[in-house]
Amino acid sequence: MNNVKTLIAAARGEEPADLLIRNVRLVNVLSGEIHPAHIAIRDGVILGFEEYEAKEVVDAENRYCVPGLIDGHIHIESTLLAPPRFAEAAALHGTAAVICDPHEIANVMGTAGIEYMLASSKDLPLSVFVMMPSCVPATHMETSGAVLTDADVRAFLDRYPDRILGLAEMMNYPGVLFRDPGVLAKLAAAQGRVIDGHAPLLQGRDLNAYIIGGPASDHEASTPEEAREKLRKGMHLMVREGSQEHNMHELMSVLNEFNSQRTSFVCDDRLVNDLIDNGHMDDILRKAMAAGLHPVRAIQMATINTARYFGLQRRGAVAPGFRADFVLLDDLEEFAIADCYLQGARVADCDFTGTVSSGGNTMRVKSLTEADLHIPAQEGTLRVIGIIPGQIITEQLLLAPTIADGAAVADPARDLAKLAVFERHNATGNTGLGFVTGLGLDEGALAGSIAHDSHNLIIAGTNDADMLVAANEVVRMGGGLAVAHKGKVLASLPLPIAGLMSDAPVEDVLLGLQSINYALGALGKTIRNPFAMLSFLALPVIPALKLTDKGLVDVTQFALVDLWAE
Repeated sequence: MNNVKTLIAAARGEEPADLLIRNVRLVNVLSGEIHPAHIAIRDGVILGFEEYEAKEVVDAENRYCVPGLIDGHIHIESTLLAPPRFAEAAALHGTAAVICDPHEIANVMGTAGIEYMLASSKDLPLSVFVMMPSCVPATHMETSGAVLTDADVRAFLDRYPDRILGLAEMMNYPGVLFRDPGVLAKLAAAQGRVIDGHAPLLQGRDLNAYIIGGPASDHEASTPEEAREKLRKGMHLMVREGSQEHNMHELMSVLNEFNSQRTSFVCDDRLVNDLIDNGHMDDILRKAMAAGLHPVRAIQMATINTARYFGLQRRGAVAPGFRADFVLLDDLEEFAIADCYLQGARVADCDFTGTVSSGGNTMRVKSLTEADLHIPAQEGTLRVIGIIPGQIITEQLLLAPTIADGAAVADPARDLAKLAVFERHNATGNTGLGFVTGLGLDEGALAGSIAHDSHNLIIAGTNDADMLVAANEVVRMGGGLAVAHKGKVLASLPLPIAGLMSDAPVEDVLLGLQSINYALGALGKTIRNPFAMLSFLALPVIPALKLTDKGLVDVTQFALVDLWAE
């Protein structure tokens, strides 16, 4: 109450403000206009737009002022950075808050992983909110490092009411449709809180049933028709533009002045090189405005719309009583950042120190030999994963095998790489083998401990020897990424935090990833961020064909299928 009294007094001009930013052109996401203003701040809260006496005065020289940006759906683990490192990098790009789903680390470490994400991001200048993972494991067709129940969901929601906002993306949409007791129990545990959805290509009556089950948003729409149906049926549409998932341009035609308040921009997954080179939410806004979206509407989709969907009070706008998160811009449509403020303090002056190490090696893999990669030749055709550029949706292709010495092998001339997934949590020896086309790999192999969502060890290559070298390097590092060629490791990046994130400074992680991408470029890589693409080839909740440690998954049937088709 004393703070409220102080703020009221300061707002009336009876006490000085801490900071006055004079002469801005405010992009007002509440009134839907751009107007002149001065921004007065006291104790990290905005007082008003008038002239105020202040301890510090900054002349913005007619720059644009926009609210601090909010990412409504991100997996911080996918940046490869520990939360404090990510927060510092993202804050420089105007991000003020993120709502993260820590299901990547939860699939490896269980509740300990969620506790790590909460502890390492606590009290950072950039606010990190959490959604409780709903699918650990995502399906029964893979092996994860942990299992979370409805009791875990309820316990975390009760313990962290201000940090955990609700239930994260319900990827197991068949579990909702067929009333799986465990799935329904998790939805019931989050009743009254925000429940995010994940329903790629779901439509018609099945979509109706899914929405009735509880999920209220979706970030998986990839066509205008899909997005329009989900909006019509009341879902909050999250327009995704990540490092690997590019859906924004396809969905722009759906947006209009009557429905845009039910939409948000999100990135879902953004690699460190993309974050540093291109930005975070600011990068999405530049692309959206360049594609013709009105600047006010675009910024609403990255600020107030997201805040309202998640119930973040007094966030997402620049107005009296709101937290003083804002960005000064030299140019609006280019989103050229001049300075960023979080809770009234310049980002450049903020302290992002936090816990970065989680401790403990999570790589427990049965000893591997080339025999583990052998695929005996059979009659028939191969079910092959076909990569679709810019999407994490894949095709299911039926292709003739290439046979050598009685075995089905990779064939670089056909852009046909061998794919393997080894269980890495309990050293069970579970192995999934298959093939993928679209990686553009002419030689060598790449391996990583990032394989959504259970994060087993995944390897793609043109020959078994290099695949084994790359895989063993990842195990030796305690998790990470590796490239091998002619029996040698060309480049590697350790990810000691659950095999997903680095505890190193941003610059070191960036250099490590760049060295890996450079090494892959020498081996014929034709796609951007090949490790990001590789990681999604094991995700059995995204159509159409994926590979887990238990084998090939036909996602449309939600069932394991044989590598060989009759």
